Amino acid sequence: MTAAATSRAVGTPLPRLDGHAKVTGTAPYAYERRPDAGPPLYVHPVQSTIARGRVRALHTEDAEAADGVVAVLTHRNAGRLDDLKDEQDGELAVLQSDAVAFRGQFIAAVVAETPETARHAASLVRAEYDQEPHDTELRADSPALYTPGRVNPAFASDTDEGDVDAALASAAVTVDRTYTTPMEHNNPLEPHTAVAVWHPAEGGGPAEGGSAEGGPGNGGVRLTLYASTQGTHPARKTLAPLFGLRPEQMRVTSPHVGGGFGSKGMPHAHDVLAVLCARAVPGRAVKLALTRQQTFPLAGHRTPTIQRLRLGAGADGRLTAIAHEVVEHTATVKEFAEQTACGTRMMYAAPNRRTSHRLAALDVPVPSWMRAPGEAPGIFALEAAMDELAAACGLDPVELRVRNDPPADPETGKPWSGRHLVECLREGARRFGWTGGSPAPGSHVEGNEQVGMGVAASTYPYYASRGSQALVRYDGEGRHTVRIGAADLGTGTWTTLTQIAADALDRPFDTVTVEIGDTDLPSATVAGGSSGNASWGSTVVAAVRAFRMEHGDEPEPGAQTLGSTPENPDAERFAMHSFGAQFAEVRVDVDTGEIRVPRMLGVFSVGRVINPRTARSQFIGGMTMGLSMALHEHGVLDHRTGHVVNHDLAGYHIAAHADVCGIEATWLDETDEHANAMGARGIGEIGIVGAAAAVVNAVHDATGIRVRDLPVTPDKLLR
Repeated sequence: MTAAATSRAVGTPLPRLDGHAKVTGTAPYAYERRPDAGPPLYVHPVQSTIARGRVRALHTEDAEAADGVVAVLTHRNAGRLDDLKDEQDGELAVLQSDAVAFRGQFIAAVVAETPETARHAASLVRAEYDQEPHDTELRADSPALYTPGRVNPAFASDTDEGDVDAALASAAVTVDRTYTTPMEHNNPLEPHTAVAVWHPAEGGGPAEGGSAEGGPGNGGVRLTLYASTQGTHPARKTLAPLFGLRPEQMRVTSPHVGGGFGSKGMPHAHDVLAVLCARAVPGRAVKLALTRQQTFPLAGHRTPTIQRLRLGAGADGRLTAIAHEVVEHTATVKEFAEQTACGTRMMYAAPNRRTSHRLAALDVPVPSWMRAPGEAPGIFALEAAMDELAAACGLDPVELRVRNDPPADPETGKPWSGRHLVECLREGARRFGWTGGSPAPGSHVEGNEQVGMGVAASTYPYYASRGSQALVRYDGEGRHTVRIGAADLGTGTWTTLTQIAADALDRPFDTVTVEIGDTDLPSATVAGGSSGNASWGSTVVAAVRAFRMEHGDEPEPGAQTLGSTPENPDAERFAMHSFGAQFAEVRVDVDTGEIRVPRMLGVFSVGRVINPRTARSQFIGGMTMGLSMALHEHGVLDHRTGHVVNHDLAGYHIAAHADVCGIEATWLDETDEHANAMGARGIGEIGIVGAAAAVVNAVHDATGIRVRDLPVTPDKLLR
């Protein structure tokens, strides 16, 4: 093979390689997999109806007697899990005791020949409880608040730079406001599912060859799990020890995922339950799909927040102090501390800065990742407060942000690898027709609608994880295969990794095949923190470079090289973040308070864009979630019962087609030479950051009413 000059694939808006399979229904999702283990069995869980206490008795006789029922599992017969650490794995301690830590927790499960039988039999299980008083209400004055050791993923809980109190006391202009965000739930279109099968082995040793379909190298596999997950290797790393397995004895496969938004980034209780049920019926595959209602307590959620923002500035709007104090909840069985105030530490040039996080461990389901954890709620509050500061100073909100743009990272002092927020603001204002807002909020009326504009800034850290590997193989006749256990949860990974590999190989795009989504492939990190392309793409480029050095430009068919994620010395020298500017126009009906958003614009600085088509989709998807966050999303927790009462898509409102009118996303033409070999930063999450604040700020401009508690519903606009 002689290397040929090729056109560049990176930067080209190529269609998704998996698109045809998905729209024709031939892309297999986890629940559709058919292991070679005979007809599958089906699992339906039984959930607690109390928020705290113990299961005194479980009456399973009627369920066990139902035709088609194979097994009923409870804490009495499910078997023990290995390597459980209470402080880390409380969520995964499924059917291990009679304790109930939140309403909706698994207390039993039925395994049956059909899903209908399993669901019916589950309804026949009767539980008796010793109920204890519970507490599910987040309060800023709760005596149970405590300081977590770290916040997600590994940031310090509190920071204090300068003399914040003195700066606030002497400031010419101050803002002191409290903002709240509610429980929010991820709700991907594909439900959370798992298909598990244990492969019988004589004498208890490793199975000979296994019986899993669709992949090589199954010798010695004892357990196969088809999971809807954002990371097959991280899922195996967590789950295998629970069942006394070495990693190589468990295979996890997940080539297609129908959305996750973070909720599929780590294993949840349903994964453990599926494997427990499969262990009870060795040699048979079991299928478990959570219903939409069951995902609300069992698949994670974004914690509610209470955020106090205090800003101090001179009369010219230049910040002298920022204090951002956050209260949020976690569960009693597992701590998750969302990093809500962390974005404030580096966003603006205030010499005096204080941030803090306080947690209340309540009798609630376990919170977890949801798109842009921390930044989404935290930057909402900061950018709403900045809008209030602009009004107090009599400044254009865009100009206020420009004046406070820091030349270096305020938190670390490091130079930016590329901070172009000012350019995003200027370009967005030009494109959107920004006028600086109404001279008198609430004064712009057209017909029966009040009209306003809002702006907010966005930011998201650059994450790139080490620990991935990629195998590059020459197949002959000018074709290459690249194998890496990455994940595509709808983001376009199949396509973008192929583009990256093709350019690194200097070969045409259609001569490269990428394989992902299986632990039979070389290890890969989780698809989370907008780190996928940065982590896996860097690994693929490194593997290709090693392949070309080892085999030259004319490799023999079958030649292959395994490469790993390279070191990046610039990671410690530069502050790496993406930035953006969000603009929104709203129209509010003067009689009903109904809010419409006819226009949104996002302008982003994210380094080099690998595929403009998939990137635009990600930006617009994030902005739509921000719109949904601003106007609709609210998990309503009944504190009398600990139950999220609007636990379906009829009661839990998300943005629909009628809500999303004109959304435009664009980006600066740039390359971040310090980030990685592609010059790219992540794009999956920055779209949601700032979008809610832009809408809320526009509502104030339209009506003169400042809403500080999300979501902005019509009742909050009644005068």
